[in-house]
Amino acid sequence: MSRIGVFVCHCGINIAGTVDVTAVAERIGRHPDVAFATDYSYMCSEPGQQLVRDAIQNHRLDAVVVAACSPSMHEATFRRAASSVGLNPYRLEIANIREQCSWVHQHEPASATEKAVELLHTVVEKVKRDEELEPFRLSLTKRALVIGGGVAGMQAALDIANAGFPVLLVEREDHLGGKMAQLSGTYLNFEAAPDLIRQKVQRVLDHPNVNVLTRAEVAAVEGYVGNFEVQLARSEAPEGEAPEQAPGRLPAGLESPVDVGAIVVATGWDAYPLRRLPEYGGGELQDVVDGLTFERMLRDDQRPGGGLRRPSDGRVPQEVVFVQCAGSRDPERGVAYCSKVCCMVTAKQAMMFKERVPDGQAYVFYIDIRSAGKGYDEYVQEAMEEQDILYLRGKVSKIFSDGDSVRVWGADTLSNQPIEVAADLVVLATPMLPSSEAFDVAQILRVSTDEYGFFSEAHPKLRPVESLTAGVFLAGAAQGPKDIPETASQASGAAAKVLQLFSHDEMTQEPTVAYVVEELCSGCGACVEVCPYEARALEFVAGPGSGRIATVNAALCQNCGACLVACPNKASRIHNWTPEQILAMADAVMG
Repeated sequence: MSRIGVFVCHCGINIAGTVDVTAVAERIGRHPDVAFATDYSYMCSEPGQQLVRDAIQNHRLDAVVVAACSPSMHEATFRRAASSVGLNPYRLEIANIREQCSWVHQHEPASATEKAVELLHTVVEKVKRDEELEPFRLSLTKRALVIGGGVAGMQAALDIANAGFPVLLVEREDHLGGKMAQLSGTYLNFEAAPDLIRQKVQRVLDHPNVNVLTRAEVAAVEGYVGNFEVQLARSEAPEGEAPEQAPGRLPAGLESPVDVGAIVVATGWDAYPLRRLPEYGGGELQDVVDGLTFERMLRDDQRPGGGLRRPSDGRVPQEVVFVQCAGSRDPERGVAYCSKVCCMVTAKQAMMFKERVPDGQAYVFYIDIRSAGKGYDEYVQEAMEEQDILYLRGKVSKIFSDGDSVRVWGADTLSNQPIEVAADLVVLATPMLPSSEAFDVAQILRVSTDEYGFFSEAHPKLRPVESLTAGVFLAGAAQGPKDIPETASQASGAAAKVLQLFSHDEMTQEPTVAYVVEELCSGCGACVEVCPYEARALEFVAGPGSGRIATVNAALCQNCGACLVACPNKASRIHNWTPEQILAMADAVMG
């Protein structure tokens, strides 16, 4: 008979406000296999963990069930506590009585209490049958691949390289710098962008631990965290363009296998096509441009003999209208999300226009101002109050050509008056889109993307720089719209995760993965076809009863269960999630 300990958490009032936790502990304590049961206010706290450790030793427990929140929150916490006093950590299970019980039955305390008891009975039956497992030990390649040579990619590469590890930085263009290299300046400090990006590019190119491959792309990735094999392909230069020689340039079409232990995805973002904004003259009117085009115009103004000139006739624009949220926050005609940086970029561009054309007038149509950041709101106020930039709260309805000017129709919702401006130039603050290569990279890396095409993080609060594919980390605007400071910060965060991985001499892999009961396997291959992680294969086994059987690469398996569903003979199993355990849990519910 098992000696199981059950620990019921109050979670403050998150659980105890609905569930009678004391009654739950008392009732589960009557189970013949439960040797000890108690409740505590916060089981995840250090005193709560010590309660678990003491009970394991004092009551000679051979398994533990913690009734608390989701396993994704604190399963690892409690398993470490149990392991520290000699209990096999895979003989500890979590019964989720918060998200699956108290939170969904807040107005039914009696029913919630009964459900909590039933949940605990099922998990007790499961833990009785848990195996004592040991993690797998895997080798580790201490080299990182960074995909993308913009601010995020370069920052991540430098952080990893400065710690002494080799980095392969792959960029599809013939130069580093990304979108920041196209800026004429940055907000808060106008002139910083060109110098900052040149310095960072040079640091990357000069670093002995960084190998830069330009005009190169990732063609295929095999393997798993710590042991990826990457196939790189040289992309062709555009027709008529001489291929620029850069460090580590690959010959055209050549694929080169490289072993790496971790991958940082920093593919950046693409500009929203103006042709998708016909109501604003996008793609039709020469003097309606997007933000990056205006940045190039500002850069041209800094060159000898240059000057801020509008595209149609080269005339210096005197009246410039900036339209924020052009295609953003518009699920019907554009994208539903906010690109986060546009309010600040627009303020910067309007101020730079005023710097170059002091007697000119800048107008900004906005829905609302989103300037969250240190010194950001003050910066926008400076644009309004000190630079005399006219901010108009309202949506632009139409932009069209009217002789030598561009007519802008809009509304001022504060005064409830229609607004019409005869502008020389219109600058649209368009959304940041995922990079055009993001989808292909996601497919190659088996990393998920959100509904818009940005890479999805494992958890927005607890694992913001990790993907759900172990060993693949996210940096910068590849994961969503970001400004330069946030991009650099996230890139350093991704690099820190890589360094945490590389700090070990070998890796440990969770043992709760799929396996095959060879006596039941017919070698049909159904599990191989459905495995999304390519962790299954068919191998020939010689000897008596020779034939093909399915095998599992434990390092690749993510215990998703697809193979279990597909297997007609029930030969595919997952350690500690066997059919016997599941049926026993069902029997506990049915009585």
